[in-house]
Amino acid sequence: MQLDDDIIRTFGIGRVFKDSAGRVNSLDFHRSEELLVTAGDDDSIRLYNTLTGEPAKSVYSRKYGVANICFTHDSASVIYTSTKGRDHGIRYHSLHDNKYIRYFTGHTERVTGLCLSPSTDLFLSSGEDCAVRMWDLRANKCEGLMETPTRSAIAFDQQGLIFTVACDKGLMRLYDCRNYQIGPFQTFLIEQELTNTMPVASVTFSNDGKLMAVSYPGRMYLMDALEGTVKAVFDNGVDPNTGAALEASFSPDSRYLISGTVDNSIAVWSVEKHEAVAQWTGVKALNSALKWSPRRMLVASADSVLALWVPNKKLLQSTGRWPVIDAYAGAR
Repeated sequence: MQLDDDIIRTFGIGRVFKDSAGRVNSLDFHRSEELLVTAGDDDSIRLYNTLTGEPAKSVYSRKYGVANICFTHDSASVIYTSTKGRDHGIRYHSLHDNKYIRYFTGHTERVTGLCLSPSTDLFLSSGEDCAVRMWDLRANKCEGLMETPTRSAIAFDQQGLIFTVACDKGLMRLYDCRNYQIGPFQTFLIEQELTNTMPVASVTFSNDGKLMAVSYPGRMYLMDALEGTVKAVFDNGVDPNTGAALEASFSPDSRYLISGTVDNSIAVWSVEKHEAVAQWTGVKALNSALKWSPRRMLVASADSVLALWVPNKKLLQSTGRWPVIDAYAGAR
């Protein structure tokens, strides 16, 4: 069964975890295993089984802190950025034996973004030093350096063929992963009005590679991934002058887009109709970290707690629409 507006409207909280002593600052789903990892301001790294909806493991990075966490292709290892000290390093950490595999240093200011290629061992980092760096998990040395005019958000497309660098003030750059050294093959400005707004928060590609979502305070842009044309603009209610920009995420079928809103709910927009189709409520704080599972009808959001959102089994049964394919076993 495919996602549609009716199924989207039944989503609610299936599990809540209050095991973090601080804000959950980032989270990531593994691409092929039933796992979710979170990073917390309390220096915790927590692993969850998304098939059962149960905690699996917890380790800590007390000395360096942890943020911007990402799974590697190996489900037992992650990369993340430091929040303490002055080396602004990136750490490659084995969760299996709780040991560091490798360190990556080169940024001279706080690292604000991290993403792994879906097809290779390459990964990108971006920082407040206005630099985007390309790395390889197998070597400590930086593979490539791209200077940017401002702090930026970064993302690979789901095929690992291109990546984007979204800068403050609406500047977008697209790079070919095989020839990024020669510079971007496409550069465009989202809209002139953004020149006076707050920094970019996130950028992400749809799974089919056709679209990008770029999030700024107060608004989110749905864009053609290659031409750079704006398809739609969605308002999340955040004051662009004082509020924080929020993370956005596409559904696995690329038909829906989710983001936190100023009233602590999660808004769901239809990519095809360019309109809001649902608003999920149930948490008491702003959803600062938010992602849709790449393989299931499952969404994870986090603030001071972690919430897993799933379709309402009983409601769908009453309409003859259950089972919903890929809704995890802990569905409401």
